[in-house]
Amino acid sequence: MGKTFAEKVLGKAAGQDVKAGQVVTVEPHFCMSHDNAAPISKTFKKIGVDKVWNPDHLVIILDHAVPAPTDKHAENHKIIREFVKEQGIKHFYDVNSKGGVCHQIMCQEGFALPGLVMVGSDSHTCTYGAYGAFSTGIGRSEMAATWATGKIWFRVPESMKITVKGTFKKGVSAKDLILKIIGDIKADGADYMSVEFHGPAISQMSLAERMTLCNMGIEMGAKNAVCPPDEKVLEAIKDNAKTDKWEAIWADEDAVYAKELEYDLQDLEPGVAKPHTVDNYAPVSEVAGTPIHQAFLGSCTNARIEDLREAAAILKGKEVAVRTIVIPASWKVYRQAMEEGLLDIFLDAGCIINNPGCGPCMGNHEGILAPGEVCISTANRNFKGRMGNKESFIYLASPMTVAASAIKGAIADPREVL
Repeated sequence: MGKTFAEKVLGKAAGQDVKAGQVVTVEPHFCMSHDNAAPISKTFKKIGVDKVWNPDHLVIILDHAVPAPTDKHAENHKIIREFVKEQGIKHFYDVNSKGGVCHQIMCQEGFALPGLVMVGSDSHTCTYGAYGAFSTGIGRSEMAATWATGKIWFRVPESMKITVKGTFKKGVSAKDLILKIIGDIKADGADYMSVEFHGPAISQMSLAERMTLCNMGIEMGAKNAVCPPDEKVLEAIKDNAKTDKWEAIWADEDAVYAKELEYDLQDLEPGVAKPHTVDNYAPVSEVAGTPIHQAFLGSCTNARIEDLREAAAILKGKEVAVRTIVIPASWKVYRQAMEEGLLDIFLDAGCIINNPGCGPCMGNHEGILAPGEVCISTANRNFKGRMGNKESFIYLASPMTVAASAIKGAIADPREVL
């Protein structure tokens, strides 16, 4: 009987043959933390060990509130800088022009690699599955213990196979696909499962599109989400990998799955997640005309150069009708967008461009909503209060839908303006 991706990767890491349901202890290769490294470092010090097990395996990226919008955030950043210096952590991305959103940096800078077991103190760590890694979010206390011991245990998850065929129609993207999947199976439809994306359509997708799919795996309850480590992945990590310990691993053809789904991209249309849950799916046609006050193009889900290009193609030569915030995923993406003239398109359209980081996605700063306001966002969550106010409303959508809506001042179908 063949094995799933999770069974093969966790078995390799544990040094034994495993199957779904078993508990294994493994050493994660990279452990990612962001601004929450401050409270994690405090917990770590309570454990009673002086040094982390291996500073080269820790990656800390400041992104959730950069530059610090309050003295409390500034204090957290100070604690992190002192901890990084004390522990000799070389993979540290401070508030400067080298960083960006943590999940973008982990992929862009060669940490996300095929066959690695990776953990992060952020639920969207599952993004790295786009590069064939087993990556998952863990809690702060778990991360502190992992820093101290270099070990973490997992129950080997059952797996879900999602096969995707066909090609996207005009105005439809990977964000529309993942919103539809989550709407179909709901927020608990893949609880503690390893979600594998299969099929010819996945091989045709860019790594940016795969990152969008894997990023939102957690929104259907998945432990991790992963795409095949094909030639596109191997080319991307060539001369960029932070370690040579990776291995291209994929599920066996005769692997056994707890659930299997199939989607044809030709059947998709632009969609949204309505307030206040990610699985509250609707085709854009059902909500078209809903007035908005703000549009947000950014976050770890959809702020890569491909996303900015799609939005710019719609905004070029037009003006936005509402305040529109653009936040590139990293300074590397920012520079590329600048070189391609995309930033000029956004500025000419009346958009605001902020420094790379998470920005208003979790309601820290750079675009908090007022009571009663409506935002259409390329982010991954629309829970009540997510963007800083419990009386506001968030619709999730693709970069193309967000751009089209910004022009109209109301939720709009991007196919009408393309």
